[in-house]
Amino acid sequence: MKKSRSTADLRGLARLATEATQNVTRIAEGVHQSVWSTLGMPGGEAPGTARGITGLVYRSVLDITGAVGWGLDKAIGSLESTLQPLLEAIDEAGPESAQRAAMVAALNGVLGDHLQASGNTLQLFMTLRVEGETVISADVDGNIAVHDALAALPAVSGHLVLMLHGLCMNDLQWRSSKYPQGHADRLAAANGCTPVHIRYNSGRHISQNGRELANLLQALVDAWPVPVESVSIIGHSMGGLLARSAFHYAAEANLEWLAHCKAFVSLGTPHHGSPLERAGNWVDVILGSTRHTAPFAKLGQLRSAGITDLRFGNIRDEDWQDRDRFERSGDRRMAMPLPGNITCYTIAASTAPQAHAISDRMLGDGLVPVASALGQHHEGERHLEFEPDKQFICYSCNHMQLLYHPKVTEKLLAWLAPLHAGGEASVE
Repeated sequence: MKKSRSTADLRGLARLATEATQNVTRIAEGVHQSVWSTLGMPGGEAPGTARGITGLVYRSVLDITGAVGWGLDKAIGSLESTLQPLLEAIDEAGPESAQRAAMVAALNGVLGDHLQASGNTLQLFMTLRVEGETVISADVDGNIAVHDALAALPAVSGHLVLMLHGLCMNDLQWRSSKYPQGHADRLAAANGCTPVHIRYNSGRHISQNGRELANLLQALVDAWPVPVESVSIIGHSMGGLLARSAFHYAAEANLEWLAHCKAFVSLGTPHHGSPLERAGNWVDVILGSTRHTAPFAKLGQLRSAGITDLRFGNIRDEDWQDRDRFERSGDRRMAMPLPGNITCYTIAASTAPQAHAISDRMLGDGLVPVASALGQHHEGERHLEFEPDKQFICYSCNHMQLLYHPKVTEKLLAWLAPLHAGGEASVE
């Protein structure tokens, strides 16, 4: 029987609720035992657990919660045959709602690695989408499928523009109510290119997504209905790091699509990390510094591998493998220059109304400092060599507004027009 999207959502949320209750119970037990230990009272067999009646209570809560979770899953399963016609009608009433897509994307950004490891039905798999239809996808094992929707597209260009969203985002969020025509729409209208949107689990390690994206892009170029003439990639926030990771793994595997790639544009990308994640890492250290607060450090460690990759901008496996990602440490990344033979552009944003050294450095776009977005670094080997005429700072603009700001659109049109049919772009 076909699984309803609504049923799968219910199962996934029930499982998350069960796991959340169990984790909070373990944290409470850890705090309880840390207090008892200061009074000389022994603990249970495992570190951070209580003994005797107290321990039995905590074990009972964990067991009952697990049973309730199992029961919820079974209950949903038993109701599925009854509710199936209604749920299918909801699913098939129209395209996926923006609200559901935003909710699932946010969950995957915060807990995506956990959703994948636990096999939760809410986990996202990487898909390439054209006009809202999935044309290329990967499954849980990384197997790639080319969908019939690709051959059924009414008209496509040999010039592709790939749009990579950022952390906790999805492919539907490249426009707003004020600007219903996003960057990709304007590029398609002005230059005749075909936009391809990528949706992915932003809670996974960036390098894992980068390797998978490199392989999916090869499948896309191989299966594209007309010969591919050029590929441009626009990455917002984490999406820019994802693109750089894909460039690395494509070059390593000698994938042919890389030769078609002519331009790369990063929008508000934390090329050298985000201070907010580094601050989050400090929270881990502070909470873990005493036995009374150490159990609460687990709350800070709920954040995903994708989020901790943003501390310094990890894009290769070697940047995070064999390391505790919550341990306080310096920047251990391997230096990674911009890809050769690809014209690279970058756009930073500042909430300040005009250029100002202090506000650019301290405020940036609210999430990413201007220097990080421009690839600037005091260590020469880490400094990214964006040419001066291929950099732009958009003032009176925050991180999220980069997704659809008209000044950003104008820059994209001017920079990418020569690569696509139609010549110079119109920016009225």
